[in-house]
Amino acid sequence: MAEQEASGLQVLLHTLQSSSDKKSILTILKVLGDLLSVGTDRRIHYMISKGGSEALLQTLVDTARTASPDYDILLPLFRLLAKVGLRDKKIGRKALELEALDVTLILARKNLSHGQNLLHCLWALRVFASSVSMGAMLGINGAMELLFKVITPYTQKRTQTIRAATEVLAVLLKSKSNGRRAVNRGYVTSLLWLHQDWHSRDTANTYVQIRRGLLLCLKHISALRSGREAFLAAQGMEILFSTTQNCLDDKSMEPVISVVLQILRQCYPKSPLPLVTASSAYAFPVPGHIATEPPCDLPEEDFEDDGDDEVDKDSDTEDGKVEDDDLETDVNKLTSKPGLDRPEEELMQYEAMCLELSYSFEELESKPGGDLNSEKTQYANHHHILTAAFSKQHCYNKDQSSCGQEREDSVRSSLLCMVKTQRSTVHLGSKRKPGVNPYQNVQSNSLGRDSSGSEIPDIQASLKADAWDIDAIFCPRMSASFSNSTRTGEAVEVIDKLLQTHLKCVPFHDPYLYMAKARRTSSVVDFKMVAFPDVWGHCPPSTTQPMLERKCGVQRIRIFEDIRRLIQPSDVINKVVFSLDEPWPLQDNASNCLQFFSKFESGNLRKAIQVREFEYDLLVNVDVNSTQHQQWFYFKVSGMQAAVPYHFNIINCEKPNSQFNYGMQPTLYSVKEALLGRPTWIRTGYEICYYKNHYRQSTAAAGGASGKCYYTLTFAVTFPHNEDVCYLAYHYPYTYTALMTHLDILEKSVNLKEVYFRQDVLCQTLGGNPCPLVTITAMPESNSDEHLEQFRHRPYQVITARVHPGESNASWVMKGTLEFLVSSDPVARLLRENFIFKIIPMLNPDGVINGNHRCSLSGEDLNRQWLSPSAHLQPTIYHAKGLLYHLSSIGRSPVVFCDFHGHSQKKNVFLYGCSIKETLWQAACTVGTSTILEDVNYRTLPKILDKLAPAFTMSSCSFLVEKSRASTARVVVWREMGVSRSYTMESSYCGCNQGPYQGLQFGTRELEEMGAMFCLGLLILELKSASCSHQLLARAATLLSAEEEALDQHLQRFLF
Repeated sequence: MAEQEASGLQVLLHTLQSSSDKKSILTILKVLGDLLSVGTDRRIHYMISKGGSEALLQTLVDTARTASPDYDILLPLFRLLAKVGLRDKKIGRKALELEALDVTLILARKNLSHGQNLLHCLWALRVFASSVSMGAMLGINGAMELLFKVITPYTQKRTQTIRAATEVLAVLLKSKSNGRRAVNRGYVTSLLWLHQDWHSRDTANTYVQIRRGLLLCLKHISALRSGREAFLAAQGMEILFSTTQNCLDDKSMEPVISVVLQILRQCYPKSPLPLVTASSAYAFPVPGHIATEPPCDLPEEDFEDDGDDEVDKDSDTEDGKVEDDDLETDVNKLTSKPGLDRPEEELMQYEAMCLELSYSFEELESKPGGDLNSEKTQYANHHHILTAAFSKQHCYNKDQSSCGQEREDSVRSSLLCMVKTQRSTVHLGSKRKPGVNPYQNVQSNSLGRDSSGSEIPDIQASLKADAWDIDAIFCPRMSASFSNSTRTGEAVEVIDKLLQTHLKCVPFHDPYLYMAKARRTSSVVDFKMVAFPDVWGHCPPSTTQPMLERKCGVQRIRIFEDIRRLIQPSDVINKVVFSLDEPWPLQDNASNCLQFFSKFESGNLRKAIQVREFEYDLLVNVDVNSTQHQQWFYFKVSGMQAAVPYHFNIINCEKPNSQFNYGMQPTLYSVKEALLGRPTWIRTGYEICYYKNHYRQSTAAAGGASGKCYYTLTFAVTFPHNEDVCYLAYHYPYTYTALMTHLDILEKSVNLKEVYFRQDVLCQTLGGNPCPLVTITAMPESNSDEHLEQFRHRPYQVITARVHPGESNASWVMKGTLEFLVSSDPVARLLRENFIFKIIPMLNPDGVINGNHRCSLSGEDLNRQWLSPSAHLQPTIYHAKGLLYHLSSIGRSPVVFCDFHGHSQKKNVFLYGCSIKETLWQAACTVGTSTILEDVNYRTLPKILDKLAPAFTMSSCSFLVEKSRASTARVVVWREMGVSRSYTMESSYCGCNQGPYQGLQFGTRELEEMGAMFCLGLLILELKSASCSHQLLARAATLLSAEEEALDQHLQRFLF
């Protein structure tokens, strides 16, 4: 049957080319038209495969070359060619070879006054020109001059033909040679004039497609540098900007406005960032590295043409996919186990970090702490003497009888109950309208009530200080010894008084201990100040904040504001009010502008420029010894007015997309709110969007490569109080000093008879800071041989975090893990009794301290150094890997290795693991897979977490091994140590789009909860394993029954 159809079609096509009978030709054209008018594109592709395009083109040429061309034949021919040509990628080349290109152009010239014939010719030319080379050929033969005779000023006649002509011209101008020809002949000015004429006179918006066609012509011309120059010289920016201002909200004008936006962004003059150098404002001499001259930004002439077309990202999808060409398909690389990267005798040094395996257990029992805190902070003897009033509120005490215990009772005591009922420990807040102030019942004056409802005195009056003092108080010095200033001493006294009268109990936090720890934290520029939120502490809000509902067109409005700033600069202040690069003070407290500051731990703001009275351009610092990785920000701002929208534009972001486009908000901490009893980081901001701007890195700064693009994060903030001091951050900050404080308090809070909690120093960082290593397990029941043997043979679990400094969410997850593991929860007791946890809570302390986003002080991404780390340049990775090597060498490889991270592109929490077979299958590589044996239990833990944790989703998990990830912790531990359950756990900076938390942003409570849920997942993983002992199952049943009365069906589906 198929052969009959093929032979029938071939007969028709052959007859069409050979017949000279008009009736026969028209009959064949009608049959072909009927065949192609129904069904799918498969019929068209089938006809093309049988030579249909050539037959139609040959018939066109033969008919056109007769003495009197018959348009009864030509018009249906053109219609068929327009339809077939859309599917035939080679139609232009075929038309050139059969001379149909010239024939059609000649027919178009002959029919300039015959609208219907001309329209059909234009349809054919449009498909012929779809190939850029054919478009260039048509341009050489005068096609553009012909089209400008057709495209007239505004008229209500022949509009269909004019529209077709603009569409053909737009296609022709995709050719660079045609674009240059258009520039040289002054067509840019003509097109702008035509657009203005049609725009002003088409008041009913009847001919939007003609206006769009003219704009597409300008868009393709402006892809060339000469085209942009001609456009700017013809006042194109001003013309398009003014013509669209009155129709931004008109949905019928969307086809026009979207193209206008693309042209304006493309033609906005590219410029370097307003910085003296592309390198960091902070310098650190890396051992063994020769310092080079930092690259300077050059004038605009140094920039490469990018010619990119970027549409408004209001409708962009957020999730990216792994490229298949990055998958590792070399079976040898996937299966081979490399040898040690160091002499075997070096591993002996790690025995000192595993003293729990030593036989001298009595010594350990008497000295549970390692040498990390050899200089223990005796803050009881600190010059700040605690009063009775403060002692009642003090969160830390040796008996753990205050806030820490309250927290455990209220939050941690019913983890299993929370799982059973599938609810979180947080209260779900109702969705807030965009732009509404997140602070509830807040007055803009200084009077208020604390969280318990008690009235507190006027904060401003109680300080009795001017603006200079307020800044000193709310970003205090680490100690009075840093300055002999009397005012500094007064500020310390005021801080002490505030701590005694206003401090709210924050579990596992102590301001005095924090200040003492901060003095011993080493930074590149020797920070003298600490941020108020870090000293004072943070309590999670009582309700979870919803994702921001993005206002339609907000990005468009911000881009037009950028254009306005360029063409109407009269109201632009352009005043630098803060800069790390300037040696002199730039801020005048008496001036009408905000004051900024970022020279504190984890702080990152390099420069602030006042654009208008309530608008500021901000630039963040690149990572130390790097020229990139601008994402993390954390800075202080003061001197604001309440109830006034302030716009902040961070103009040197570098990622091409962000969760800020999909509901995420930055975080804010108000000092006045903290003094009112609400010491809380909250999500804030509205009119948020993230888009590519006009700044480019010069080719010199990029090392000769094409200069990279920069992106703007813009958001508006309405501050809750006048003359407040607030802090803004990319995400909830968690400093190195906060970690060290937290570990000390945890160590002193545990019951030493039950919990083995030990701190060691893994190593010293490049910056001279100790990298902590924490060991947690249960004390043996007694000193009997049996109990000591059980103690020493518990399997290991290894957890790491914060290798990327900007991923502060990983530290909050780790905080939840640590607090849960030392808690009295029955699950935590079971975990301690059956495992030894080795935890490195911060792999990159230097990066965290100095406000980096991704790198260490050597300017390297430490999570790309695991293959062959250097003890001198990457000490934390070198020794973390050495510790894992040591455990492997003594037959104690961890059951699970997990590295906690944060993710800026996706929502939810999910795991990345490693699988040979899944990788090869995804890459469509089946060679040798039948002989590969692989333990499929790597999927068990994520499946458990998918059922347990409200924030976790299995659907985002991946077990592919990419070439670009070969030197990450997850892949190296999997390959070299043979840990099949080696994971990276990613937590979104934003929130969830599934499960109980759907539509909500993550707060610190949800992140900490995820840390606890991860621990519960480890227990269930063990209970499900074939090697699980009957003793553990019995012990689990006993403990869980004591807490929950019995294992109900919900938990039994995990265990059995």
